[in-house]
Amino acid sequence: MSDRGVVWLGSPSFPEAARTALADQQLRTNLRRATTTIRDKRLAVAAELDDWEELRTAAEAIKRRTARHLDRYLLQLEEAVTAAGGSVHWAGDAAEANRIVAALIQATGEREVVKIKSMATQEIGLNEALALEGITAYETDLAELIVQLGEDRPSHILVPAIHKNRTEIRDLFAAEMAHWGEPAPEGLSDDPRELAEAARRHLRKKFLAAKVAVSGANFAVADTGTVTVVESEGNGRMCLSLPETLITVMGIEKVVPTWSDLEVFLQLLPRSSTGERMNPYTSTWTGVTEGDGPSQFHLVLLDNGRTDTLADTVGRQVLACIRCSACLNVCPVFERTGGHAYGSVYPGPIGAVLTPQLVGVEQAASLPFASTLCGACYDACPVKINIPEVLAHLRAEVVEAKRHPLSPEALAMKAAATVLDSPRLLSAAQKAASLGGRVLAREGRIGRLPGPLHGWSDTRDSPAPPAESFRTWWRKNREGTP
Repeated sequence: MSDRGVVWLGSPSFPEAARTALADQQLRTNLRRATTTIRDKRLAVAAELDDWEELRTAAEAIKRRTARHLDRYLLQLEEAVTAAGGSVHWAGDAAEANRIVAALIQATGEREVVKIKSMATQEIGLNEALALEGITAYETDLAELIVQLGEDRPSHILVPAIHKNRTEIRDLFAAEMAHWGEPAPEGLSDDPRELAEAARRHLRKKFLAAKVAVSGANFAVADTGTVTVVESEGNGRMCLSLPETLITVMGIEKVVPTWSDLEVFLQLLPRSSTGERMNPYTSTWTGVTEGDGPSQFHLVLLDNGRTDTLADTVGRQVLACIRCSACLNVCPVFERTGGHAYGSVYPGPIGAVLTPQLVGVEQAASLPFASTLCGACYDACPVKINIPEVLAHLRAEVVEAKRHPLSPEALAMKAAATVLDSPRLLSAAQKAASLGGRVLAREGRIGRLPGPLHGWSDTRDSPAPPAESFRTWWRKNREGTP
């Protein structure tokens, strides 16, 4: 847990964790199959809309406008939720949010809660915090259930168990379900329908018995106080409608001004996340209604580093993220390393720019470099977050944070500036590099460079420098030519 209260493992660093992940062939196979399937579906359904790019532009504009006036919209949301019979709580960090939720559950006298998949509650480590208070939280999303049964961590925003194949899931169900409730049926196969049915049977009693549910939120509409959750399995609908008390933990950036704004995102989100035209279950609720759904509704508005992020004029654009995971599914780095290598509940390209801002760039210094800067994430993002721009911005912050007049980087840059400023020194350096490069070259490529320079050659193929520089060639062949 970082100083700002975000669940951040951060050890080992991304390069070390990625090296381990790259050696896991089964993991890479699972990731490649899943991400390829999802991104192909996304491309197909996005292409059906003639105004897809206009929708992206509209979503970007709504998010930018909302961020500029976030304080006003949050107060409007609080007023609307309260008027509709709900209660609003403000949490500055993870610890405060966890205390609020635990106290609300304890006030009901319950010791068990059912949960909808939620990035915000993962971010603050809610399940672990509740366990310390003697409260058990049961995950009801199929993928989150798999992760919970395996005492594992999510590795994808949309598909938390993307790193598991169905045989591994079958074995996990058979070994662990009985410890949490209804056991897996005898002779369970790895057929997806059988696995889904085993999960339904396991969770049914939890749904019917639970008096308290905890959810996240995809969006909240400021002018009506309406909160929205979209999901694919129906477990969310069960959690939102059956219990007597509903507690929703929502990042403050999830607010949108109006219902018409919400309509834009409900077109973009399902296509970008699951490759569907609409989510099978889109649940909206406004406060409480007598005789219909929970009789108590609590909305916990979570800051946890978001206000600090908003102050960064370049980095603030990451707060527009709608957690669709489109950037993960097109990222060549994520496809090869998986989500665990990022050490955060937010993996992939969005995690590489969001986590350092939430926990402090000095604590997640390796993440902004976990990218090739190919730009595929920017092209896929439904709200046009310029992730490569933010990555470069955060890399500069990492360098500045470590800057020292006598650091190797500073000395190298100073030496480079001196050489590049002098034609005579540059010519001498080029000749030396050409000679040295040819000595070290094998089959047209440089092998391992000496000294601290090996960090470059260990991870890159470097062509041997030419025997003659362009400056030398020009001097011999073209100088004086009109």
